[in-house]
Amino acid sequence: MALWPSWVCALQRQEPELILETPLLQLADGDETLGRMRKLADTRSACGLSLLERHQLQAVWPGVTHGGLLSERDGRINPLVLLKALRKALADLPVTGVAAAVETIRRAKPGQGGGWRLGCHDGSCLHQDTVVICAALNSPALLEPLGHPRPMQPVLGQALRLEITSGPTDWMSWPAVLVHRGYNLIPDGHGHVLLGATVEPGERSEPEPLQLMRHLEDSAPEWLRNAKVLEHWSGLRARPVERPAPLLERLEPGLLLATGHYRNGVLLTPATAEWVEQHLEDSVSMITRS
Repeated sequence: MALWPSWVCALQRQEPELILETPLLQLADGDETLGRMRKLADTRSACGLSLLERHQLQAVWPGVTHGGLLSERDGRINPLVLLKALRKALADLPVTGVAAAVETIRRAKPGQGGGWRLGCHDGSCLHQDTVVICAALNSPALLEPLGHPRPMQPVLGQALRLEITSGPTDWMSWPAVLVHRGYNLIPDGHGHVLLGATVEPGERSEPEPLQLMRHLEDSAPEWLRNAKVLEHWSGLRARPVERPAPLLERLEPGLLLATGHYRNGVLLTPATAEWVEQHLEDSVSMITRS
């Protein structure tokens, strides 16, 4: 999160609507969780963490039974606006876009100048000194032939955009993100809120997890239960098998892996980019010295 303010400042030149919305509030669902939150607030107050007692949360979540942890520096970035800003920034750089999907990666033979040969879906072949693989669930198929097995499993997530027919509509007292029972509630304009996301191993969406989320596992207030569904969508995340997410690895000279972010792809964008930048600079230095 420390990198996000400078990123937003730089990208606002391309997309003024890009902002970092803060804070984030996580509600405790029991005494044990509240105890852990209290310890975090005591030890990391300098990081913007503070504990809110339940009487301080009545305006946000009437009837709350426990307190919550407020993080002043955490929040959310609109991912669609972020992608728009990144595309505009990329257009200002000396970068050539290739629309065809890469299907194979092979080590170039010494007589071919070293590096990597990329076979594309349209039959073309690219020859590159350095390759960064960020292909999520498509990464294992590219890595396996190179002797780098990195299996990943799909985890589906469903989300909703809701219209509030009774209850809060202006969100004046709300944080940018409220987390309860592992689900995020994000104000999205007057009378609208985003709710997500489910965690469903596999590629098929099921009605049961959606209903559990819809009612926050039987803890949703009446206004949320009565909300009207405006939009419903789903997507797949790439979760590494038997490895922590994300996968940030230098597999070979000139071959980097930066993928498998699971549920934190947007959050970890700046940190991932910084890691890739450093290793690309190292690769260029090695090529120059050789």
